[in-house]
Amino acid sequence: MTRMLFLNLPVADLPRAMDFWTALGFSFNPQFTDENAACLVISEHAGVMLLTPPMFARFTTQPVSDAQQVTGALFAVTCESRAAVDAMVGAAIAHGGREAMPPQDHGFMYQWSFRDPDGHHWEPFWMDPAAVEPAGDEA
Repeated sequence: MTRMLFLNLPVADLPRAMDFWTALGFSFNPQFTDENAACLVISEHAGVMLLTPPMFARFTTQPVSDAQQVTGALFAVTCESRAAVDAMVGAAIAHGGREAMPPQDHGFMYQWSFRDPDGHHWEPFWMDPAAVEPAGDEA
């Protein structure tokens, strides 16, 4: 079985959030999108449910944190190249996001991060495929 991952994030203005992610080149699954929620497609096995505050609150009994004030999570997402990392962060900043941390070049890995209009911290990164050991049995 292939596992799927869906993150759930509160957004203050759902249409604004959808416009932001569309400008970054992402799409939405219309099957799980309405006036209260939008399913941002990250890959065929991962998605982010952008939820209005009342919808998000239905899934928790604890107070909902304000991502403009605190960082509760870092969301790392792969990119196909260093240039793609730069392009995503550039588009994020141009469409209402802001830089979270400056670019970091580790040689085998390059990352840069931004905060979306709701303050959520995203880290696009590229990793040299040659630096990643294939998973397998150890002898």
